[in-house]
Amino acid sequence: MKTNKVKELADRLEDLLPQTQCTKCGYPDCRGYAEALAKGEALPNQCPPGGVEGIKRLSQVLTSIYPQDAFDLHPNINPECGIERPRAVAFIDPQKCIGCTLCIQACPVDAIVGASKQMHVVLSDWCTGCDLCIPPCPVDCISMINVTEEKTGWDAWSADLAQLARQRYHDREQRLDREQKDNDERLAKKAAVKLAAVNAEQPSSAEEEKEKERKRAIIAAAIARAQQKS
Repeated sequence: MKTNKVKELADRLEDLLPQTQCTKCGYPDCRGYAEALAKGEALPNQCPPGGVEGIKRLSQVLTSIYPQDAFDLHPNINPECGIERPRAVAFIDPQKCIGCTLCIQACPVDAIVGASKQMHVVLSDWCTGCDLCIPPCPVDCISMINVTEEKTGWDAWSADLAQLARQRYHDREQRLDREQKDNDERLAKKAAVKLAAVNAEQPSSAEEEKEKERKRAIIAAAIARAQQKS
């Protein structure tokens, strides 16, 4: 399939995913899974949050890849990816939280707020139930609370919630990218100042000249790495 056709198909498939960014499908985010589906590298039964209804929706679009109804081939969620379940939101026990910020770093939609060494709080309206915050927590203070009773899959989610989650995910990605660039620029400026200071040195011996060249090489390599990132 041509590249533009793959992208068009991936766009359609991504619109059908719940955008929880949970990685249970085996890909880093919903877009990654959609692209793998479009290339025929993944099956439509790898998204537990979408459930059986999700398989049906994806299968209807994948008729251009599969010679027969993909839903008939894969009617149930792959157990290796998880199970279809009610929607849950994370809850942080305030008595146990130590403010390590690891859960904040793990949340793909910035649904956890707090600061280092201060208690963190989950914004339940933003939480997608991905439970990615649970593994990194060193004190096991996070639990998942069922908020949809018996409703599972797309019965427990909606297209509007999916779109909001996708926007928050992209906003977070842009923020992290911006912060990384700002940090790289700060380090580059710091390295430039150090390089100027080294260049201004006046070695009085061969040994000092050698040390000067060593420092210049280290700083120059750091600047080159920063330039490659930009």
